[in-house]
Amino acid sequence: MSIFDGKTILVTGGTGSFGKKFVEIILKEHKPEKVIVFSRDELKQFEMAQIFSEKDYRCLRYFIGDVRDKGRLYRAFYGVNYVIHAAALKQVPTAERNPFEAVQTNIIGAENIINAAIDCGIEKVIALSTDKASNPVNLYGATKLCSDKLFIAGNSYSGWRKTRFSVVRYGNVIGSRGSVIPFFKKMSETGTIPITDTRMTRFWISLEKGVRFVIKCLEITEGGELFVPKIPSMNITDLAKAVAPDCRQEVIGIRPGEKIHEVLVTEDDARHTLEFDDYFIVEPEFHWWTAKTHLSNGGKPVKEGFVYASNTNDKWLSEGELKKLIENS
Repeated sequence: MSIFDGKTILVTGGTGSFGKKFVEIILKEHKPEKVIVFSRDELKQFEMAQIFSEKDYRCLRYFIGDVRDKGRLYRAFYGVNYVIHAAALKQVPTAERNPFEAVQTNIIGAENIINAAIDCGIEKVIALSTDKASNPVNLYGATKLCSDKLFIAGNSYSGWRKTRFSVVRYGNVIGSRGSVIPFFKKMSETGTIPITDTRMTRFWISLEKGVRFVIKCLEITEGGELFVPKIPSMNITDLAKAVAPDCRQEVIGIRPGEKIHEVLVTEDDARHTLEFDDYFIVEPEFHWWTAKTHLSNGGKPVKEGFVYASNTNDKWLSEGELKKLIENS
Protein backbone atom coordinates (compact mmCIF):
# COMPACT_ATOMS: atom_id res chain seq x y z
CA MET A 1 0.00 0.00 0.00
CA SER A 2 1.15 3.51 -0.86
CA ILE A 3 0.23 6.55 1.23
CA PHE A 4 -1.14 8.02 -2.02
CA ASP A 5 -3.57 5.18 -2.70
CA GLY A 6 -7.13 6.44 -2.36
CA LYS A 7 -5.93 9.95 -1.48
CA THR A 8 -6.35 13.33 -3.15
CA ILE A 9 -3.09 15.15 -3.92
CA LEU A 10 -2.72 18.74 -5.11
CA VAL A 11 0.49 20.18 -6.53
CA THR A 12 0.87 23.95 -6.84
CA GLY A 13 2.93 25.08 -9.80
CA GLY A 14 1.81 21.77 -11.25
CA THR A 15 2.67 22.63 -14.86
CA GLY A 16 6.34 23.28 -14.06
CA SER A 17 9.18 20.79 -14.51
CA PHE A 18 8.73 19.31 -11.03
CA GLY A 19 4.94 19.22 -11.24
CA LYS A 20 4.85 17.36 -14.55
CA LYS A 21 7.34 14.72 -13.41
CA PHE A 22 5.53 14.36 -10.07
CA VAL A 23 2.19 13.83 -11.81
CA GLU A 24 3.77 11.32 -14.20
CA ILE A 25 5.17 9.20 -11.35
CA ILE A 26 2.04 9.39 -9.19
CA LEU A 27 -0.23 8.36 -12.07
CA LYS A 28 2.00 5.49 -13.18
CA GLU A 29 3.05 4.03 -9.84
CA HIS A 30 0.24 4.82 -7.39
CA LYS A 31 -3.55 4.68 -7.18
CA PRO A 32 -4.72 8.11 -6.01
CA GLU A 33 -8.35 9.08 -5.73
CA LYS A 34 -7.59 12.41 -7.39
CA VAL A 35 -4.58 14.43 -8.57
CA ILE A 36 -5.09 18.19 -8.91
CA VAL A 37 -2.74 20.34 -11.00
CA PHE A 38 -2.99 23.87 -9.59
CA SER A 39 -1.33 26.67 -11.60
CA ARG A 40 -2.08 30.08 -13.06
CA ASP A 41 -1.14 29.60 -16.75
CA GLU A 42 -3.97 28.23 -18.90
CA LEU A 43 -1.68 27.64 -21.88
CA LYS A 44 0.69 25.46 -19.87
CA GLN A 45 -2.28 23.52 -18.51
CA PHE A 46 -3.56 23.03 -22.06
CA GLU A 47 -0.14 21.80 -23.20
CA MET A 48 0.20 19.46 -20.22
CA ALA A 49 -3.27 18.08 -20.89
CA GLN A 50 -2.07 16.92 -24.32
CA ILE A 51 0.21 14.49 -22.46
CA PHE A 52 -1.90 13.81 -19.36
CA SER A 53 -5.53 14.24 -20.31
CA GLU A 54 -8.50 14.00 -17.96
CA LYS A 55 -10.04 11.57 -20.45
CA ASP A 56 -7.13 9.09 -20.17
CA TYR A 57 -6.55 9.70 -16.46
CA ARG A 58 -9.95 9.92 -14.83
CA CYS A 59 -8.46 10.95 -11.47
CA LEU A 60 -6.70 14.00 -12.94
CA ARG A 61 -8.02 17.56 -12.61
CA TYR A 62 -6.66 20.91 -13.80
CA PHE A 63 -7.38 23.92 -11.61
CA ILE A 64 -6.55 27.51 -12.63
CA GLY A 65 -5.46 29.59 -9.65
CA ASP A 66 -2.71 31.65 -8.04
CA VAL A 67 -1.20 31.07 -4.59
CA ARG A 68 -1.57 34.82 -4.04
CA ASP A 69 -5.36 34.31 -4.11
CA LYS A 70 -6.33 32.89 -0.71
CA GLY A 71 -9.97 32.43 -1.66
CA ARG A 72 -9.06 30.34 -4.68
CA LEU A 73 -6.82 28.15 -2.51
CA TYR A 74 -9.70 27.46 -0.13
CA ARG A 75 -11.82 26.32 -3.07
CA ALA A 76 -9.01 24.15 -4.49
CA PHE A 77 -8.09 22.55 -1.14
CA TYR A 78 -11.57 21.20 -0.41
CA GLY A 79 -11.29 17.42 0.14
CA VAL A 80 -7.50 17.34 -0.45
CA ASN A 81 -5.26 15.10 1.69
CA TYR A 82 -1.74 16.14 0.61
CA VAL A 83 -0.33 19.34 -0.90
CA ILE A 84 3.02 19.60 -2.70
CA HIS A 85 3.92 23.29 -2.93
CA ALA A 86 6.14 23.82 -5.98
CA ALA A 87 4.86 27.21 -7.16
CA ALA A 88 7.42 30.02 -6.97
CA LEU A 89 9.03 32.91 -8.76
CA LYS A 90 12.56 31.51 -8.91
CA GLN A 91 14.60 33.38 -11.53
CA VAL A 92 17.27 35.26 -9.57
CA PRO A 93 17.64 38.27 -11.96
CA THR A 94 13.85 38.58 -12.31
CA ALA A 95 13.40 38.65 -8.52
CA GLU A 96 16.13 41.30 -8.18
CA ARG A 97 14.35 43.54 -10.69
CA ASN A 98 10.82 42.82 -9.45
CA PRO A 99 11.30 42.31 -5.70
CA PHE A 100 7.76 42.65 -4.40
CA GLU A 101 6.42 40.30 -7.06
CA ALA A 102 8.71 37.61 -5.59
CA VAL A 103 7.58 38.55 -2.07
CA GLN A 104 3.90 38.24 -3.00
CA THR A 105 4.29 34.79 -4.57
CA ASN A 106 7.02 33.22 -2.43
CA ILE A 107 6.16 34.67 0.98
CA ILE A 108 2.54 35.83 1.00
CA GLY A 109 1.65 32.83 -1.16
CA ALA A 110 3.25 30.54 1.43
CA GLU A 111 1.23 32.13 4.23
CA ASN A 112 -1.96 31.71 2.19
CA ILE A 113 -1.24 28.01 1.69
CA ILE A 114 -0.56 27.51 5.41
CA ASN A 115 -3.83 29.12 6.48
CA ALA A 116 -5.91 27.40 3.81
CA ALA A 117 -4.33 24.01 4.55
CA ILE A 118 -5.09 24.23 8.28
CA ASP A 119 -8.64 25.47 7.78
CA CYS A 120 -9.39 22.86 5.09
CA GLY A 121 -7.98 19.96 7.10
CA ILE A 122 -5.09 19.02 4.80
CA GLU A 123 -3.08 16.18 6.34
CA LYS A 124 0.42 16.93 5.03
CA VAL A 125 2.01 19.83 3.16
CA ILE A 126 5.54 19.68 1.73
CA ALA A 127 7.08 22.87 0.37
CA LEU A 128 9.97 22.88 -2.10
CA SER A 129 12.94 25.07 -1.20
CA THR A 130 16.37 25.79 -2.68
CA ASP A 131 20.04 25.91 -1.70
CA LYS A 132 19.80 29.67 -2.26
CA ALA A 133 17.69 29.88 0.92
CA SER A 134 20.77 28.99 3.04
CA ASN A 135 22.64 32.17 3.99
CA PRO A 136 20.85 34.02 1.16
CA VAL A 137 22.55 36.80 -0.77
CA ASN A 138 19.79 37.44 -3.31
CA LEU A 139 16.11 38.28 -2.99
CA TYR A 140 14.93 34.93 -4.33
CA GLY A 141 16.92 33.10 -1.66
CA ALA A 142 15.69 35.51 1.02
CA THR A 143 12.04 34.97 0.08
CA LYS A 144 12.50 31.19 0.09
CA LEU A 145 14.21 31.29 3.50
CA CYS A 146 11.25 33.28 4.81
CA SER A 147 8.90 30.78 3.18
CA ASP A 148 10.78 27.87 4.81
CA LYS A 149 10.48 29.52 8.22
CA LEU A 150 6.76 30.08 7.70
CA PHE A 151 6.10 26.46 6.78
CA ILE A 152 8.04 25.10 9.76
CA ALA A 153 6.24 27.52 12.08
CA GLY A 154 2.96 26.47 10.44
CA ASN A 155 3.05 23.42 12.69
CA SER A 156 2.66 25.78 15.65
CA TYR A 157 -0.36 27.39 13.98
CA SER A 158 -1.87 23.96 13.36
CA GLY A 159 -1.58 22.96 17.01
CA TRP A 160 -3.99 20.13 17.84
CA ARG A 161 -5.30 20.04 14.28
CA LYS A 162 -4.01 17.29 11.96
CA THR A 163 -2.22 19.46 9.38
CA ARG A 164 1.57 19.03 9.33
CA PHE A 165 4.12 21.01 7.33
CA SER A 166 7.67 20.24 6.24
CA VAL A 167 10.22 21.48 3.69
CA VAL A 168 12.49 19.82 1.13
CA ARG A 169 15.62 21.73 0.13
CA TYR A 170 17.94 20.75 -2.73
CA GLY A 171 20.15 22.30 -5.41
CA ASN A 172 20.06 22.84 -9.17
CA VAL A 173 17.84 20.44 -11.10
CA ILE A 174 19.09 18.82 -14.29
CA GLY A 175 16.31 18.97 -16.84
CA SER A 176 14.38 21.86 -15.29
CA ARG A 177 13.48 24.95 -17.30
CA GLY A 178 15.55 27.17 -15.02
CA SER A 179 18.73 25.13 -15.37
CA VAL A 180 21.90 26.61 -16.86
CA ILE A 181 22.29 23.51 -19.05
CA PRO A 182 19.76 24.55 -21.75
CA PHE A 183 21.44 27.98 -21.78
CA PHE A 184 24.87 26.44 -22.30
CA LYS A 185 23.49 24.25 -25.10
CA LYS A 186 22.09 27.31 -26.87
CA MET A 187 25.29 29.33 -26.41
CA SER A 188 27.35 26.44 -27.77
CA GLU A 189 26.01 27.40 -31.21
CA THR A 190 28.12 30.57 -30.98
CA GLY A 191 31.30 28.68 -30.11
CA THR A 192 31.70 30.50 -26.78
CA ILE A 193 30.35 29.63 -23.32
CA PRO A 194 30.14 32.50 -20.78
CA ILE A 195 31.51 31.55 -17.34
CA THR A 196 30.85 33.88 -14.42
CA ASP A 197 33.69 32.57 -12.21
CA THR A 198 35.95 29.56 -12.76
CA ARG A 199 35.83 28.70 -9.04
CA MET A 200 32.05 28.38 -8.98
CA THR A 201 30.50 25.10 -7.79
CA ARG A 202 26.90 23.96 -7.57
CA PHE A 203 24.86 21.05 -6.20
CA TRP A 204 23.07 19.00 -8.87
CA ILE A 205 20.14 16.58 -8.78
CA SER A 206 18.13 14.94 -11.54
CA LEU A 207 14.48 15.88 -11.87
CA GLU A 208 13.31 12.33 -11.22
CA LYS A 209 15.51 11.93 -8.15
CA GLY A 210 14.19 15.22 -6.80
CA VAL A 211 10.58 14.12 -7.24
CA ARG A 212 11.19 10.69 -5.69
CA PHE A 213 12.95 12.31 -2.73
CA VAL A 214 9.92 14.54 -2.12
CA ILE A 215 7.64 11.49 -2.27
CA LYS A 216 9.85 9.71 0.27
CA CYS A 217 9.83 12.74 2.57
CA LEU A 218 6.04 12.95 2.40
CA GLU A 219 5.93 9.33 3.56
CA ILE A 220 8.23 9.78 6.58
CA THR A 221 7.54 13.34 7.71
CA GLU A 222 6.09 13.99 11.13
CA GLY A 223 5.88 17.74 10.57
CA GLY A 224 8.56 20.37 11.09
CA GLU A 225 11.50 18.77 9.31
CA LEU A 226 13.67 20.37 6.65
CA PHE A 227 14.86 17.50 4.43
CA VAL A 228 18.12 17.76 2.46
CA PRO A 229 19.24 14.99 0.06
CA LYS A 230 22.89 14.04 -0.34
CA ILE A 231 23.64 15.04 -3.91
CA PRO A 232 26.82 15.59 -5.96
CA SER A 233 28.56 18.85 -6.81
CA MET A 234 30.19 20.00 -10.02
CA ASN A 235 32.48 22.85 -10.97
CA ILE A 236 30.95 25.24 -13.50
CA THR A 237 33.88 24.86 -15.92
CA ASP A 238 33.53 21.06 -15.88
CA LEU A 239 29.83 21.49 -16.49
CA ALA A 240 30.54 23.68 -19.52
CA LYS A 241 33.02 21.09 -20.86
CA ALA A 242 30.47 18.31 -20.51
CA VAL A 243 27.73 20.28 -22.30
CA ALA A 244 29.88 21.99 -24.94
CA PRO A 245 33.32 20.32 -25.10
CA ASP A 246 34.41 22.11 -28.27
CA CYS A 247 33.55 25.63 -27.15
CA ARG A 248 35.78 28.36 -25.77
CA GLN A 249 35.00 29.50 -22.22
CA GLU A 250 34.88 33.24 -21.56
CA VAL A 251 34.92 34.58 -17.99
CA ILE A 252 32.38 37.42 -17.72
CA GLY A 253 32.30 38.01 -13.96
CA ILE A 254 29.85 37.07 -11.23
CA ARG A 255 26.29 38.36 -11.58
CA PRO A 256 24.34 40.34 -8.96
CA GLY A 257 22.91 38.09 -6.26
CA GLU A 258 25.14 35.14 -7.16
CA LYS A 259 27.42 33.07 -4.90
CA ILE A 260 30.69 31.30 -5.69
CA HIS A 261 29.51 28.23 -3.75
CA GLU A 262 26.12 27.12 -2.42
CA VAL A 263 25.21 25.71 1.01
CA LEU A 264 22.41 23.28 1.89
CA VAL A 265 23.10 22.87 5.63
CA THR A 266 24.69 25.82 7.44
CA GLU A 267 26.95 25.61 10.48
CA ASP A 268 24.15 27.03 12.62
CA ASP A 269 21.70 24.44 11.28
CA ALA A 270 24.20 21.69 12.11
CA ARG A 271 23.44 21.98 15.84
CA HIS A 272 20.10 20.29 15.25
CA THR A 273 20.78 18.23 12.11
CA LEU A 274 20.60 14.44 11.80
CA GLU A 275 22.52 12.55 9.12
CA PHE A 276 21.23 9.45 7.35
CA ASP A 277 22.76 7.34 4.59
CA ASP A 278 21.43 9.47 1.73
CA TYR A 279 19.94 12.59 3.31
CA PHE A 280 19.95 15.02 6.25
CA ILE A 281 17.09 16.22 8.42
CA VAL A 282 17.32 19.68 9.97
CA GLU A 283 15.02 19.46 12.98
CA PRO A 284 13.04 22.48 14.20
CA GLU A 285 14.04 24.26 17.40
CA PHE A 286 10.49 24.81 18.62
CA HIS A 287 9.48 23.41 22.01
CA TRP A 288 6.75 21.30 20.39
CA TRP A 289 9.31 19.20 18.50
CA THR A 290 9.35 15.91 20.41
CA ALA A 291 9.71 13.41 17.55
CA LYS A 292 12.16 10.62 18.34
CA THR A 293 11.36 8.51 15.29
CA HIS A 294 14.14 9.87 13.07
CA LEU A 295 16.79 9.35 15.75
CA SER A 296 15.61 5.79 16.36
CA ASN A 297 15.57 5.11 12.61
CA GLY A 298 19.31 5.56 12.22
CA GLY A 299 19.75 9.32 12.26
CA LYS A 300 23.02 10.53 13.80
CA PRO A 301 23.78 14.09 14.92
CA VAL A 302 26.38 15.74 12.68
CA LYS A 303 29.64 17.01 14.17
CA GLU A 304 30.02 20.48 15.63
CA GLY A 305 30.87 22.99 12.90
CA PHE A 306 29.54 20.79 10.08
CA VAL A 307 28.62 22.57 6.83
CA TYR A 308 27.15 20.92 3.75
CA ALA A 309 28.52 23.09 0.95
CA SER A 310 29.00 22.52 -2.78
CA ASN A 311 32.77 23.15 -2.67
CA THR A 312 33.51 20.82 0.30
CA ASN A 313 31.12 18.08 -0.78
CA ASP A 314 32.53 14.52 -0.87
CA LYS A 315 30.38 13.62 -3.90
CA TRP A 316 31.29 15.02 -7.34
CA LEU A 317 29.80 14.51 -10.78
CA SER A 318 32.15 13.52 -13.58
CA GLU A 319 31.63 14.80 -17.12
CA GLY A 320 30.48 11.34 -18.18
CA GLU A 321 27.99 11.06 -15.33
CA LEU A 322 26.53 14.46 -16.14
CA LYS A 323 26.17 13.61 -19.83
CA LYS A 324 24.30 10.46 -18.87
CA LEU A 325 21.97 12.41 -16.55
CA ILE A 326 21.29 14.98 -19.28
CA GLU A 327 20.46 12.23 -21.79
CA ASN A 328 18.01 10.66 -19.35
CA SER A 329 16.40 13.92 -18.27
